[in-house]
Amino acid sequence: MKRFRFDQQVGKTIDRYNSVQATISRVMRTPEAVSIGCIHLEPGGIVGYHPATCPQLFLVVSGEGWVRGEGTARIPIQSGQAAFWITGEGHESGSETGMTAIVIEGDGLDPESFMSLLET
Repeated sequence: MKRFRFDQQVGKTIDRYNSVQATISRVMRTPEAVSIGCIHLEPGGIVGYHPATCPQLFLVVSGEGWVRGEGTARIPIQSGQAAFWITGEGHESGSETGMTAIVIEGDGLDPESFMSLLET
């Protein structure tokens, strides 16, 4: 067995898109060009507004915060919930108290085939 780290201390600072107090720990890239990472948002952290380069699934594993798509409304999100953005869709995420999310990016992602939609 081998053990690995993906905590905030081994992550890289996200400094694009006017992001604040955000890091990403890369987890994997598959041969099919799927990338998996772990985003750590400190209290007050933001991953700034930018277009998705491919379909992106944002799975909150701890904490709570907000996400938004191309509108201006910040939609609350918490542990056990996910947001999905399609290619080209502008999006942003942040947290006042801190949040950790696994991010899966790649063509062919179809979370509706497996996950339950969150009722609004």
